[in-house]
Amino acid sequence: MLTSSQIKQFQKYGYTLLDDLYSAQEMDKLKSTAHQIVHEFDPNSTRSVFSTNDQDKNRDAYFLSSEDKVRCFFEEDAFNSKGELNQDKSLSINKIGHALHQLVDEFKDFSHSTKISKIAKQLGLEKPQIHQSMYIFKQPKIGGVIRWHQDASYFLTDPISVTTFWFAIEDATIQNGCLQVQSSKEVFPLKEQFIRYTDDSTELKTLHQLPWPKDETAVPLEVKKGTLVVFNGLLPHFSAPNLSDKSRHAYTLHVTCANTEYSAENWLRATPSPLF
Repeated sequence: MLTSSQIKQFQKYGYTLLDDLYSAQEMDKLKSTAHQIVHEFDPNSTRSVFSTNDQDKNRDAYFLSSEDKVRCFFEEDAFNSKGELNQDKSLSINKIGHALHQLVDEFKDFSHSTKISKIAKQLGLEKPQIHQSMYIFKQPKIGGVIRWHQDASYFLTDPISVTTFWFAIEDATIQNGCLQVQSSKEVFPLKEQFIRYTDDSTELKTLHQLPWPKDETAVPLEVKKGTLVVFNGLLPHFSAPNLSDKSRHAYTLHVTCANTEYSAENWLRATPSPLF
């Protein structure tokens, strides 16, 4: 599945790409299922917005209790000053999370496929388990910034083991807010830890003052529909806003190794699903 050069790139730079791993039909099946979830979603049931810019504040209960559910979250710019949607709900959702891989058959079958299991084995993941799944829309015109971060901040294990599988449901370009990653091969130490306390208050704790890489030095990962981007939990990455008229749908899985110690301070505490 993975070539030796792809494995070496992952080991050296913290990420690698598998172009054309999935067919357009396979991606369209997930996209259709996501649209059906949004179609059935009542937009008046919540005003919960997903943002990476307010994580030092308390997360709302809707978010924190979504770890074992399938819930929709709005884009920050989805509403006007009156609290009304600026556009149709289908163009207002930021993401669906966080248990698609457990509760929705199409995503469950895809997430636990032999293809993904083989890649995990090739990357050296021992007893891999899926903690979280997200379907990300990156809506045209209002798809917000996802600031520099490391996924290990949210899925901390000892030793660090979280690996992200990012599937391009649609073409990802610099215009519609593709992933951008650190260009250096140097390992970036864990900068932050997102903590959920016993009273369900949260804190994004700074662990060291080393600045994030500069945006202009990042490597944009412009990839075609059906591509898998896989990267380790210490790789700094971000995505710019989508100011184009094209969406940038993606599906993601966060996988850790069951033989590592999962931090009790992590926000997501639902029982993970063994990958194989």
